[in-house]
Amino acid sequence: MIAEADQTVFFVDDDAQLREANVQTLELAGLPVRAFADAASLLATIGPDFAGVVVSDIRMPGMDGLQLFARLRALDVELPVILITGHADVPMAVGALRDGAFDFLSKPFAADHLVAAVRRALAHRRLILDNRALRAAAASPPDSPLIGDSPAIVRLRESVAQVARAEVDVLIEGETGTGKELVAAMLHRASPRAARTFVAVNCAALPEAHAEIELFGHAADAVPHGRFERSGRIEASSRGTLFLDDIDGMPLDVQPRLLRVLEEREVLPVGAERPIPLDLRVIASAKRDLMALSREGAFRSDLYFRLNVVRLSIPPLRERRSDIGQLFAAFVAEAVAQTGQTGFRMTDAIRRHLLDHDWPGNVRELRNFAFSAVLDLVDGTGPVAASQSLPDRVAAYEAMLLREALQATRGNVVRAIELLGIPRKTFYDKMARAGLAAADFRKGR
Repeated sequence: MIAEADQTVFFVDDDAQLREANVQTLELAGLPVRAFADAASLLATIGPDFAGVVVSDIRMPGMDGLQLFARLRALDVELPVILITGHADVPMAVGALRDGAFDFLSKPFAADHLVAAVRRALAHRRLILDNRALRAAAASPPDSPLIGDSPAIVRLRESVAQVARAEVDVLIEGETGTGKELVAAMLHRASPRAARTFVAVNCAALPEAHAEIELFGHAADAVPHGRFERSGRIEASSRGTLFLDDIDGMPLDVQPRLLRVLEEREVLPVGAERPIPLDLRVIASAKRDLMALSREGAFRSDLYFRLNVVRLSIPPLRERRSDIGQLFAAFVAEAVAQTGQTGFRMTDAIRRHLLDHDWPGNVRELRNFAFSAVLDLVDGTGPVAASQSLPDRVAAYEAMLLREALQATRGNVVRAIELLGIPRKTFYDKMARAGLAAADFRKGR
């Protein structure tokens, strides 16, 4: 996603005094700005990948603002252009609006009107570029299931490629939802065992009374109602890969037998007299610190050291926020393919949630959010409960628009009403229903 810090305002005006004053206004508002004395200088600098917006006076010698606007539209039809007009130029500016100009400001204008218009244009530009990125991502799926360009993910991809070829056991650490099973599957698919079976066992979900039978199997007549012998999950994974997911949740009384399997590469079914040799590679995952658990007596330290041959750590999503845009785009493409819901577009509310949310559920939570967004089941704060009524959803959306208008105008009710295009009474009625007060926005809350 395009970050606000990556956006610049290109401001062009041949009047040096006015140019300097408006540039100062934008800089004081914290907006990166670059000034130009004429349209030709701006055109020589701007490119089709420009992430910002253009503000231009209409009356300029040589190439005027309307001619510049036409050239910019040829470069990128969706590039927001704000035109500054004198009183006599208003009809021309209105015509430019019909032709696709983003906004116009009639001289003399208040500084906050310029800032508000530019902020709206920048937000609009971010959404345009984010939606382009979504379409591009849908057209060209990522090369690796481990999506992202953050240093941590680049290193993880490289480590997976190296470790996959080695016949060593691997411990994958990471919080819930970070993608531990995905990494385990990648290790298997890139290994010499790829053509063999991949057996995943959720250790935390093993029923304690039957955990040994589930893992190790049993001999004939060795357990009640067990007339015939039964192979366990460990034996089933021989010649392939055994993935012990959430091993930090494995019952303590089962851990010694698992340690023997790892050390001897053989399994002894319950009630059997002879062990069965195994050709095995083991990948385990843990969402908690196994060393800390072993100190507390909740996990065997000898099992931890036996598992910890090669360790891969998956960072939580909050530590690689730069990957959120790519991940969301990939999940949107997946959701569209699975649900058939086409026409999804990024909204400002969805964008804000992607940027501001802490994602405690990590990549899994982000994927669920993407599917909810494609199915139109989200509001400005996240997924909406399926039971929420349509009037409630409409009210939440209206409240979001009211907040945006008041933030853009810093609580100026007259300007907010103009932006929303609704009668004054309707505005106040909706404000009351949403529990909003214009004074709160004038205080910068």
